[in-house]
Parts: sequence; C-alpha cells; structure tokens
Amino acid sequence: MGKKKGTTKKGWKQEVAHNWPLYVMILPSFVLAVIFCYIPMGGLVMAFQDYKPWLGISGSQFVGMDQFKQIFMFKESYQAIINTLIIAVAKIIFGLIVPIVMALLLNEVKNVGLKKGIQTLVYLPHFLSWITVAGMLRDILGLDGIVNAFLQKLGMDPIFFLGESGMFRQIVVLSDLWKGFGFGMIVYLAAISNIDQSLYEAAEMDGANRWQQTLHITIPGIMPMIIVMATLSLGNVLNAGFDQIFNLYSPLTYSTGDIIDTYVYRQSLVNGQYSFGTAVGLFKSGVGLLLTAIAYKLAYKFAGYRIF
Repeated sequence: MGKKKGTTKKGWKQEVAHNWPLYVMILPSFVLAVIFCYIPMGGLVMAFQDYKPWLGISGSQFVGMDQFKQIFMFKESYQAIINTLIIAVAKIIFGLIVPIVMALLLNEVKNVGLKKGIQTLVYLPHFLSWITVAGMLRDILGLDGIVNAFLQKLGMDPIFFLGESGMFRQIVVLSDLWKGFGFGMIVYLAAISNIDQSLYEAAEMDGANRWQQTLHITIPGIMPMIIVMATLSLGNVLNAGFDQIFNLYSPLTYSTGDIIDTYVYRQSLVNGQYSFGTAVGLFKSGVGLLLTAIAYKLAYKFAGYRIF
C-alpha cells in the first residue's frame, strides 16, 4: 500500500515538473477565480442575518431562515420567479428548435461561398454585447424608431413596444434568439459534417429523396448532440438573462419582465435590503445547482456526455 502511495506521489511530482508551464499559465485565472468568485461567497451569511451595513456581518443579528420565508410572502417575489421561468423556458425551447432547423436548411445549400456567407452573417450578433443590442432595439422599436415610422405611414398610431408589458416577453425571447441562434446552428452543422457520407449515398441509391435522407439519416445522426444541448440547457431554467433584461426593462414592464436577477439587484443594491436580496440569490443558486446536476446526469445517461 505504501509503495502505491509513493509511486502516486512520485508520479504527481513528475507531472508537475513536466507540465509546469501550463500550471503557471492557469495560475492567474485560478487566483482571480478565488478572489472574485470564492472569497465573496463568505458574504452569503447575510442571507441568514438581518444585515445592517453599519454593524457589519459580525455585528448583525442572526435570524435563521426568516429571509427565505419572506421570499414566498411577497407578490413581487412570486412574479419574478414566474417571469423567470416563462422567459427562460421559452428561450430554451426556441433556442433548440431554430438552430436545428436553420442548420438543416443551410446544410442543403450547395454553394460553398453562399453557405459561408450566411454562417458569418447569422453568427456575428453572438459577439455583440447586450448594451449594444439594447441600444439598437431602442432605436428600432422606440416611439420615433423605424418600426413606428413605418406604422405611422400606414395611418396607425405609434406603439411603445418596450413599454408594453404584454409585448415585453416576446421582444426579449426574439432578440435573444436573433443574437444567439447562430452559435447553436454552427454546433449542429459541425455535428452534421461528422455523419458518414456513405449513408447518404446508400440512401440515394435506394431512391430516398432529400427530405427522407434528412428525416432518417441527418436528424438521427445529430440526435446525440441535440440531447446534450437540451439537457445542458436545463441548468439555465432560472437564468433568463440579467444583462438583456436589465438593459431593456423599465417600471412599466415589471409585471412581465422582472426576473429573479433584476429583482435581487433592486432589492439589495437599490432598496438596501441586502439580506433579503442575498437570500433570493442564494435560493436561485441552490435550485440552479440542483438542475445543473440533474442535467449532467441526463446528458451522461442519454448521450454519454460528461465533463468529470
């Protein structure tokens, strides 16, 4: 047993000696992660306190689970959770369907130049920040924007799209889809390129048309990737997109657009309810961790995908 331990220790030393430049390269990232991600987690104790800034964490009163009980006592908390679920689930569903459909359609384009041009155009929005996209949407959908200018030429009254609570969720989902579906499309195109081309040749010899080849070869061929993307997206059920919502919403759309992250921001940093905001954030993180663990289990079970 002792020999095995010694061998393991020696092997570890040899590993470090051989790959020390790689460890040096990841050291800054490791230090930054510890400073900005793990050390601040000590502040989560505020979720169990009646935190007062002038008393500090050590001097604030410990109240146990009272802050978590309040989450389910306020109508705004319920509304934020419901909005988060509706927006996030819609993003997940459309974020899976549209890239698959676009990848299947683009796969049928035979002109290589046209195909690469379309890939580039639909992928470019992925690199835009939500501040930039939000500014574009405000210019396009504002009262004096392009859309309303067109509606007025048709004799219609202007519509304040980003101020209409009934339209806000649709705008959020569609803008997120426009910004992100190009990345998913490229993932599925890569999966399609790995399908054995001899299968298509055999199907063509048997008289199968393009639709039949897509239905019986292409879709089953990319199904493992679809399962992986679908199961991994389950971990984002409570992530409706803080950057996007924060840059688009207003008090007029709180009823349908306020999500957990923006609610935590307002309650803690704006209203000064630090303990309550921390409790809501910790509750969301706990549920998200559980969903992520379930997603990885499902991904490994149905697609053989695992990270560790």
